[in-house]
Amino acid sequence: MKTENIQEEIKEKKESSLKFDSFGFKDSILKGIQKADFRAPSPIQIKAIPAILSGADIVGQAHTGTGKTAAFGLPVLNMVKNTGGVEVLVITPTRELAGQVSDELFRLGKYANIKTTTVYGGQSYSHQIKNIKSGTHVVAATPGRLLDLLENCKIRSSVFTPSIVILDEADEMLDMGFLDDIQRIFSFLPEDRQTLLFSATMPPPIQKLAKIILKDPKFISVTNRETTNKNIEQHYYVIEERERDDAIIRLMNSQDPGKSIIFCRMKKEVDRICTLLVTRGYTAKGLHGDMEQSQREEVIQSFRDGKIDTLIATDVAARGLDVLDVTHVFNYHIPFDPESYVHRIGRTARAGRKGVAITLVTPLEFKDLKRIQRLVGTNIQKSKIPTGSEVRKAYVSNLLYEIQAQGIKEEAKEIMEALEEEMDLSLIAYKLVSFLLDKQEVVGPDQIGISERQLKKILYFQNKNQMNKRKFSNNRKKRPFNKKRINN
Repeated sequence: MKTENIQEEIKEKKESSLKFDSFGFKDSILKGIQKADFRAPSPIQIKAIPAILSGADIVGQAHTGTGKTAAFGLPVLNMVKNTGGVEVLVITPTRELAGQVSDELFRLGKYANIKTTTVYGGQSYSHQIKNIKSGTHVVAATPGRLLDLLENCKIRSSVFTPSIVILDEADEMLDMGFLDDIQRIFSFLPEDRQTLLFSATMPPPIQKLAKIILKDPKFISVTNRETTNKNIEQHYYVIEERERDDAIIRLMNSQDPGKSIIFCRMKKEVDRICTLLVTRGYTAKGLHGDMEQSQREEVIQSFRDGKIDTLIATDVAARGLDVLDVTHVFNYHIPFDPESYVHRIGRTARAGRKGVAITLVTPLEFKDLKRIQRLVGTNIQKSKIPTGSEVRKAYVSNLLYEIQAQGIKEEAKEIMEALEEEMDLSLIAYKLVSFLLDKQEVVGPDQIGISERQLKKILYFQNKNQMNKRKFSNNRKKRPFNKKRINN
């Protein structure tokens, strides 16, 4: 089917009813989508995929977590022609993101026999060059190592002539000082190419770069109201500063997440909370910038594989982290800016799944929460932390259901026969249920958090104090200058 016909067909359909098979992908790519358990295309995918399939250069503005890797990955994988050399180049700001992009594109293109490789510092040159020469179709690279290979002629143009080049998270590259490297890299690339640039923000240097490396690009933007995934249920809980640890533990107990990420501001907080959770019986590990690259990769892989259920991370360490089955994101502290909030909560509800984002705030941070809510254009619901007795009651109710649904094992009969020699059946049952109840300890005080009434009172006095300060400041400005008052 021709690309023009695909685009016309897509335009006739409502975006809400679109499915991945609406784009005219090859069967092998559709199989990769199905195996990855992608449910429905996200807004950026709906807008970007037809434009990329048409062969146009693209400037895409979208935050991390909106599905942009698949937005550019699926159409370019569908366009791979198997020429025997590198056809697709993805440039990313960090090693972690390069690895994750490479892994996702491999997973989506596996049934089309598409090979991917990563190129970044800290790994053997010979290993990376060998992978490129062996017929890889897609290279995901960081700017420093890629430029090194190109400038020192370590990869031949006969195997490295990408016809599609993607610049991912361009604003991050600007912040990390890679913009000059990027421009030099493009001087080595074929003039006849399709170029795609994706960035969460569009500062002037990125706009200038886009004019240099793209030709008549189409502009695609996900608006503020689309930056947070509609499948993410967002809650905030107002607490006292001293209650953060108790609040995290209580919410983890009551929410019972499948796989979760807790975001912290500082490395020392990551280590401390990791220790706290492990002592409470959670399988948890930390992720921060002081760790060696190999350690970070090992932790991320353990999290992906389900060997650990909880990841405690700083923003920098978790940038670009892509794990499909994260059910909950917890903000131990409120992030400093709206972009960080969107980035953090975007770790859950990926590929059409549902997710929950939870933020802890103190009354002093309440204005920051409202600012983020206003700028992001999202609804964050105020919720109450369950009491200890409520958590205990929910556990008892759940235990009743689990006991009724539990099958009977052969060893259970042997244990019962041994116990019946010492006790009657009712006493055995009471002891076994009590044993199970002891396994679920509800820690911390019964009540955690600030009530609605307390919050209103605190905010009232905060606003009153601010008004008095402004009034005092204005009076000082209006007061006439008096030399006598100074001299006296």
